[in-house]
Amino acid sequence: MPIRTMVVDDDALVRSALTDLPATDPGIEVVAQAADGLQAVAQATAHRVDVALMDVRMPRLDGIETIARLRGLPHAPRVITLTTFDPYAYVYESPAAGADGFLLKDVDPAEILRAVHVVAAGSALLHPSAARRLIDRFQHTARTGSGVERERVDRLTPREREVLVLLAEGATNAEIAGRLGMSESTVKAHVSRILTTLGVGNRVRAALAARDAALIRDARPVLGDGE
Repeated sequence: MPIRTMVVDDDALVRSALTDLPATDPGIEVVAQAADGLQAVAQATAHRVDVALMDVRMPRLDGIETIARLRGLPHAPRVITLTTFDPYAYVYESPAAGADGFLLKDVDPAEILRAVHVVAAGSALLHPSAARRLIDRFQHTARTGSGVERERVDRLTPREREVLVLLAEGATNAEIAGRLGMSESTVKAHVSRILTTLGVGNRVRAALAARDAALIRDARPVLGDGE
């Protein structure tokens, strides 16, 4: 089944270009479009959407608030934020709100398509410069927060730690299942428990928590790189 995708952007030309992009990938189908956040929530409610490509700066309801509302839907889509800007606030606020990916609009179109597949498979993906800034931010505050992260990581079972390390290295659920010899459904259950124990809302934040707790030291810049 194709990945059901929604394009959300207040610029009609950008929205049209993003809508036409999946025509080169039979594994992706655009099922909805929206010009702002309120329309996005309405469209995601009316259509089952797997992945939303989301602009950040929009009228009426911006991308950050839209992500939070989408996360509350019964069938919450995964979200990739797309922006022409790379300000600190967006880099941090997008994953904090629940986004699974963050890309700048100047990336190669093939990278956007790959990102849709990556987040649909349950992984996360950040533009390299965004990942660097996010990691730098957490490293800057590590002196005050690392102890808390270590305490939470210590609550994980040995198996959950193994899953967390692979997750932080960018492995998909399928890859984790293959490397640890378990089913994907079991991996999903472990990931769910990990997020709950760490008190985070997505895999990006879990990976950063693992780094802060010194469980890993050199995670790849692009989380979820490859499937």
